[in-house]
Amino acid sequence: MFGVPKLGRRSRPFLIAFLVLCFLPIGGVLVHALIPPPVTILMVQQALGGKGLDYRWRGLNDISPNLVYSAIAAEDARFCSHRGFDIEAIQKALAHNEDGGRVRGGSTISQQTAKNVFLWPGRDWIRKGLEAGYTVLIETIWGKRRTLEVYLNVAEWAPGVYGAEAAARHWFGKSARDLTPQQAARLAAILPSPRRYDAATPGPYVRRRAARIQASARVVRNEGLAACVIRPR
Repeated sequence: MFGVPKLGRRSRPFLIAFLVLCFLPIGGVLVHALIPPPVTILMVQQALGGKGLDYRWRGLNDISPNLVYSAIAAEDARFCSHRGFDIEAIQKALAHNEDGGRVRGGSTISQQTAKNVFLWPGRDWIRKGLEAGYTVLIETIWGKRRTLEVYLNVAEWAPGVYGAEAAARHWFGKSARDLTPQQAARLAAILPSPRRYDAATPGPYVRRRAARIQASARVVRNEGLAACVIRPR
């Protein structure tokens, strides 16, 4: 009979490293399904660069539904219907980018959350591959509601300002639970470039973008496009 070959001493470290690489992401996703991320790589980088760190976790019940609708309208209108990747949005982004001009991304909220929580800023292919793996994990383990909750809490909304609560305090001097539709739309409007734009006294570009987002947010609310997070009334 053939026996199962035993691993040599030299092979054991490689096996251990392989198992760690396989199970570390799963462990991290499982932990943060219940426990808020303490900090992210971006937070640490920005803090070390002198930008400060204002990070205040709030559960989704303590964040205005207006911000939920605005974030979905601005970043990922099919958030509740896809499984982590919006193929149509990716195809449109690729076609747009081939024509030149401002680069457009096709990342979903799930992908952005995976990047923000577990990975480093950048566009290299290694990071994108890891992002895809983490996206599958959080969609499977966390589900939509937890994914959006984490997203709204770790996103950067101003230099050194992270999460909806810190953003609402920073820009409007109020709690995230009290954001109006207009204020929520303005916050969503600055998400692509939070170190460049101002939500409190926005310029023409942010005002126009916020107006479009506010209109789209009404559609998200009225058509139940956020039903995986908030049940329509």
